[in-house]
Amino acid sequence: MTDFIQLALYPQNLFLYALLLAAICYRKKGLWLLWLMFYLLGNSFVTNQVRHWQLQQLRSPTTLQSDATWVLLGCGGSEQSLPACARNRLDHLLERTADNSFPVVITTRYCAPYIDYLQQHDFSGAIDCFDGGSNTYQEFYQLAARFQQQPLQFVSSDHHGWRVQRLITLHQLNGHFSAATTSTYRQLPCRWHCWLTVNLSNYDFYAKLSGEWFSYASYRLSRRWHSWRMDADTKKASAE
Repeated sequence: MTDFIQLALYPQNLFLYALLLAAICYRKKGLWLLWLMFYLLGNSFVTNQVRHWQLQQLRSPTTLQSDATWVLLGCGGSEQSLPACARNRLDHLLERTADNSFPVVITTRYCAPYIDYLQQHDFSGAIDCFDGGSNTYQEFYQLAARFQQQPLQFVSSDHHGWRVQRLITLHQLNGHFSAATTSTYRQLPCRWHCWLTVNLSNYDFYAKLSGEWFSYASYRLSRRWHSWRMDADTKKASAE
């Protein structure tokens, strides 16, 4: 009971109860709809089912092609530092393979930290690292130009999986997606009090998903009049 009282006093739950009280008092359909949406999006049981369903869509093939080239989509960083998301993707890449002699392509502006990390783990395969651009769409234009028919195994964070899979299909690449696990799809504990409270992590989950969907939608809508390719000036600057 103490756990429930503590959870009930969180701001998001106080707002939930206040919204419910307002809906009961004013008897407005709009308030009831707003309360229902706020409750369902924040409910851990419901969101755990959505997480599970989404993960099923991202499931990688159990048998990997032996001649496939692994493509690790860049995750920013600097000339000296390797961000946590990049480290997570590299760890996933090393865990998914039986040996460390497979070819790897990395699309990032700052290659040195990525290459150093692989070499620290006794990686002996060929590494091709280049600046793919400032976003995933520019990266895929360059990858499509280089590896149109070659079998590829893409690695990125799990919450980018939906968008990456559609870009693979759109560019007609012979590739599959392998998701590096993050906290986004981690199941939240749901006991009896999860039916009476909401969790901010669930709203963050939907925010990331909707961000991926809207990003891809804006790309598909604008690609006819806006060039998403990496321009010559950007390529020259990245090469210097």
